[in-house]
Amino acid sequence: MKRPRGLRRRWQVLLAVVLTGGVLAYAALGAFVWWQAEALLANPPQRPADAALVLGSRAYLDGKPHPCLSGRVDTAVALAHAGTVKLLAFTGGVDSEDGRIEAKVMQERAVAEGFAGPMLQEPASTSTRQNLSLSLPLLQVAGVRSVVIVSEPFHLWRVQRLVKMSGFDRSFDVQYAAAPTSCWNALGPLSKGALREPAAIVNNAFRGFLF
Repeated sequence: MKRPRGLRRRWQVLLAVVLTGGVLAYAALGAFVWWQAEALLANPPQRPADAALVLGSRAYLDGKPHPCLSGRVDTAVALAHAGTVKLLAFTGGVDSEDGRIEAKVMQERAVAEGFAGPMLQEPASTSTRQNLSLSLPLLQVAGVRSVVIVSEPFHLWRVQRLVKMSGFDRSFDVQYAAAPTSCWNALGPLSKGALREPAAIVNNAFRGFLF
C-alpha cells in the first residue's frame, strides 16, 4: 500500500532538516577545531621540557614520507635545536595503509634532519589514546618529568582532552606544540585530517574518552 503523498512529504522535510542540522553541527565543530588550532599555533611552548612526544599519523604517501607526519617530526627537531627539549619520543604503530611502523619512520626523519640526541620509539599504538597510554611507561622509565606533545594544530584540542581524562598530565608537566606542517599551511581547516577531526571528536565523546 502506498503511503499518502502528504506523509511522504513530511518525512522528506524531516529528513532534510535532520541532514541540514547534522551538516551545520559538523561545520560548527570544524570551526571550533580551527579556532583552537590557531590559538595553539600562536602559543608555542614557553618552558623547557625533558622530552617531545611526537604523535603518529600516516607514514607514507605516494611512496614518499607523508608531509603531514614529517612536519610533526620537523617541529620536534626544531624544539630540540632550540634547546627546549633534549629527548625525542615517537609514538605510532603499524600503518594499516602501507605496513610501515610510524615511530620508526619518524625516527628516521629526525636523524635525516640532523638530530643526534637520545630518542625513544613506541611502535605498537594504533590510536591517539594508545599513543599516550603506551608512551607513558617508556617516558617514566627514561626519567622524563616534563613533556611537549607535538601534533598538527587541528589534532591538539582532542589530545588535550585525552591527556586530562587519561591522567597523563598527572605523571608529567605537559605542554603542546602545534606543528605547522605543509598540509596545514596549504589547506588549514580544509586539510584532510582537519576535515576528519570533528568525526573523531564525536566518536571519542560518545565513547566517554573526552568528558
